Amino acid sequence: MAKQKLEDLDWTNLGFAYRDLPYSYNEEFKDGKWQNGGLTTDSTLTFNEAAEELHYGQEVFEGMKAYRTKDGEIQLFRPDMNAKRFTNSAKRLVMEQYPEDKFVEAVKEVVKANADFVPPYGSGGSLYIRPFMVGTEPLVGVSPSSTYTFHIYATPVGAYIKGLHPMPYMVSKYDRAAYAGTGQAKTAGNYAGSLLAAKEAKDNGFAGELYLDPRQHKYIDEFGGANFYAIGKDGKFYTPKSHSILPSITKKSILQIAKDLGLDPSETNIDVNDLDEYTEAGAMGTAAVISPVGSLTNNGKKHVFYSETEPGPVTQKLYDTLFGIQSGDVEDKYGWVVPVK
Repeated sequence: MAKQKLEDLDWTNLGFAYRDLPYSYNEEFKDGKWQNGGLTTDSTLTFNEAAEELHYGQEVFEGMKAYRTKDGEIQLFRPDMNAKRFTNSAKRLVMEQYPEDKFVEAVKEVVKANADFVPPYGSGGSLYIRPFMVGTEPLVGVSPSSTYTFHIYATPVGAYIKGLHPMPYMVSKYDRAAYAGTGQAKTAGNYAGSLLAAKEAKDNGFAGELYLDPRQHKYIDEFGGANFYAIGKDGKFYTPKSHSILPSITKKSILQIAKDLGLDPSETNIDVNDLDEYTEAGAMGTAAVISPVGSLTNNGKKHVFYSETEPGPVTQKLYDTLFGIQSGDVEDKYGWVVPVK
């Protein structure tokens, strides 16, 4: 694949796609230690045919973004939290842990090296950053790898869901992850297992699928690629508490923002049969940021939230505050923003 040329980019129509940028970051773990990696122009990884991750799925990853501010500066949003979640995912998959301080510095290096590809302020785009780690030891028996590759690539993207437009979703008959499984780890297998559910949802005219808890199939868990929230008739903010969902950095941030907005947020069980108790709902995550849910269909029964055409007022306020902090338009009183210099 040819390297992306800057002059070929249309900043306002980027979509959510991979583009091969000039620089990535790569580091190997072998002989019991990390091998002092660094920037590379090689975006191709080579593995033995028996590499552990190809057969037994030892892989973890992160998703994060760099934003261009009005004055042209570049900033990250809570990269320390991505580093911590990366560590927790690695522990769950019995993988070597990558030092969290090095993780953040490596992300900064990739962003600085590809700074020209961070979309301009006002374009609606951002630089999506994908750190990941795979087990590379050739193995036939099922056991953890003793060698790993840590790699980071970046690609300019537009909005994952373009505009703050309410979208229709359906409740899936499948489980995203087991109750005591790998749902709290950001690992490839969780997403591979969601592809069929996502395809069925889109084939039936929905934007995506919403999963219920894997034990009782009664309480809302999360979407295929984002956490769920709802605004109750009491004006409070609710989001699911579950052993099988990914701990979202966006959710952690919105919980704090919701508290400061007087929404008395809580993580609790949300019964899919009690949707009439909620006036607004949405998806929240790195890719989606915040996306309003217009309707949710469960077993053929369609429930409409605030509107199928316009975001609710609380959703709009949450989005404006969060994205404002990320893009530098709203004061960051939390210390979440990290400048890339």
